[in-house]
Amino acid sequence: MSGGKLLVRGARQAVLVCRAGERALRGEDMKTLASLEQDGDNGVSLVVGSNGLIEAVGHDADIQEKYGSTKFDRVIDAAGMSVLPGLIDGHTHPVWAGDRVHEFAMKLAGATYMEVHKAGGGINFTVEHTRSASEDELYTLFRDRLLRMVRAGTTLVECKSGYGLEVDTEMKMLKVIQRAKRELPIEISSTFCGAHSVPRGSTMEQATDDVINVQLPRLRDLVKSGDLEVDNIDVFCEKGVFDVESTRRILQAGVDAGLAINFHGDELHPMNSAELGAELKARAISHLEEISDAGIKAMADSGSVAVILPTTAYILRLTPPPARKMIDSGVVVALGSDFNPNAFCLSMPMTMHLACVNFRMSMNEALAAATINAAASVGRAETHGSLEVGKVGDLVIIDAPRWEHLIYQLAGHDHLIKYVVKKGEVIHSAT
Repeated sequence: MSGGKLLVRGARQAVLVCRAGERALRGEDMKTLASLEQDGDNGVSLVVGSNGLIEAVGHDADIQEKYGSTKFDRVIDAAGMSVLPGLIDGHTHPVWAGDRVHEFAMKLAGATYMEVHKAGGGINFTVEHTRSASEDELYTLFRDRLLRMVRAGTTLVECKSGYGLEVDTEMKMLKVIQRAKRELPIEISSTFCGAHSVPRGSTMEQATDDVINVQLPRLRDLVKSGDLEVDNIDVFCEKGVFDVESTRRILQAGVDAGLAINFHGDELHPMNSAELGAELKARAISHLEEISDAGIKAMADSGSVAVILPTTAYILRLTPPPARKMIDSGVVVALGSDFNPNAFCLSMPMTMHLACVNFRMSMNEALAAATINAAASVGRAETHGSLEVGKVGDLVIIDAPRWEHLIYQLAGHDHLIKYVVKKGEVIHSAT
């Protein structure tokens, strides 16, 4: 046979996640994931072809029989190890300057998110620093963060703008994300989030009009010229930020511009955001700490993905989203790290651990939420999120006989994760 890109052989276990091409897992299906186990001395092999797609997954003997004469660019001996799909982070805010470490002390002293915001901190603090940073400065910071995500096993990440709140800085952030798409070994789903907050000196109505009439037209021009590729539209639908009607207007304008709806809802107050998102056929809605029972039913019926964020509830000491009720009601539940200056977490393994402990998800549910369901949240479940023939060859190989070590081991993933593979290319190796 002709050459291939990668052969992984001898693994103790491969977690396929999906059995039959499922585009998302719900309810009971999240509890038992497809996997392939070593049979006696017959380990598990996986082949990624020259096109970067998975060609075969099976036991060593079967793969050896089929590919015995094939020359591979790289062969990984995974004896005693476990192979998983590349992790997918469904919600991040990674392009910014000016950390907010000083606010952590305020939160520990009992200040709420909105109290920090009103005191001049929060999003507006980051906006000031991001506006003053150059595109190169932002890219340098962003690049470091993305590479740290890769080392923790993330191969696909959703990345938002949102620390500009005016057209020039928002486009600057999106250009930084676009540059990373071209230059870095991680895949990105980019999101325009010009409605992340109401700028100082502006009203909600003025900010809404600016996003619709100034920022989105500039974005459309840059997309048309080939300078940008943007996938999603986001709004922070929240009391004191953007109300439901403003959110509806912005999201619809985004849809008219060719963007998919992927927005913040029902985080600090019950806003009926889930009902709105379901009505608009949102691809994904994030946070949902304050989702209503009617919102849960609406999302289950519409298929909108709930991207829940354990780090946010943990750091802000919020009531956790009703993850168990959502899963049991048939909502597609995904996970995101919510990496941002308020929740500085670049690790999906840590995010999965917090989901298990604080949201009472099982480890299988957490992995489904960080792979196939997170892929669904960014519209890529047909090509990502599981180890199936024809899908992109994104892998994480850990030095443990069971995949659950990725969640069980609270830290130290630099020792546990041996290889991270993107489209059959090793993009991180701990050896």
